[in-house]
Amino acid sequence: MTSKKGITVDFEGRNPIDSDMDGIKQMLGQLFVKAHVDLNELSGMIIGQNYVGSVLKQAYTDDDDEDEDEDMEDPCQIVFGVTTAINLTNKQDQNCVKQLQKMLFEKAEKYATDSVLKLFRDALQSGSKSTALLLNERFVNIPAAVCVPMLENLMVEIDRAKAKGMPYKFDYFIMFVKYYQKAAAGSKAAEVLYSNDEEEYFIKDCLASFDYSVQKETTTALAGNWLEEDEELQPLRKVLLIEANKLPDIVGTIKSLIAAAVNN
Repeated sequence: MTSKKGITVDFEGRNPIDSDMDGIKQMLGQLFVKAHVDLNELSGMIIGQNYVGSVLKQAYTDDDDEDEDEDMEDPCQIVFGVTTAINLTNKQDQNCVKQLQKMLFEKAEKYATDSVLKLFRDALQSGSKSTALLLNERFVNIPAAVCVPMLENLMVEIDRAKAKGMPYKFDYFIMFVKYYQKAAAGSKAAEVLYSNDEEEYFIKDCLASFDYSVQKETTTALAGNWLEEDEELQPLRKVLLIEANKLPDIVGTIKSLIAAAVNN
């Protein structure tokens, strides 16, 4: 990633460790803004299953030892993103999972159609399906290209865990997508801006979805530091239900589109 000052920053995915707790919680906080979900517990679960999932950090170089001021935070320890899958089905007894499902169904009962609500209930409450929370979260302005190796690595780790008999054989993924909508003006249709551009392709291949606003909960800072002329942007969340076997094709599509954009 290159800034306007011409500074190049290389990122890499690493297994989450205890010291990543606050950084992971910050990532979750910008997704589940002011929701009644225990983010400390959820962050701990992500760290606890460090054999599946990664945190995005600045790549470490030998020069970092020489350049780093002892009084400054090591940039290689800052969490810039998190990509993981949490089994919601076999963690039903965890408080944060109960809270997350309660929040999801409160929103679905208010904003989803009856048919969509039924699909989410079947995925999470039927007892016959295995469903995971898919997290693909990062700071604003970090390019979409970083998501491909993170998601590819996640799929490899899930397959490895399944081969060892661990509970990572999923029927569905549930995903929360951050986006902003600019009100329609005259004949101009409403404009949609995704925080993570690639998530548009998760939406296209999802089985079901519903939307809800976080206008009342979202501060200007969390909304992405929009300029004054962009104040009409409304922050929303789209909750997706994705068939697990669709994930490789979705990631493949994103990878191809990013490669094509780079080559052009």
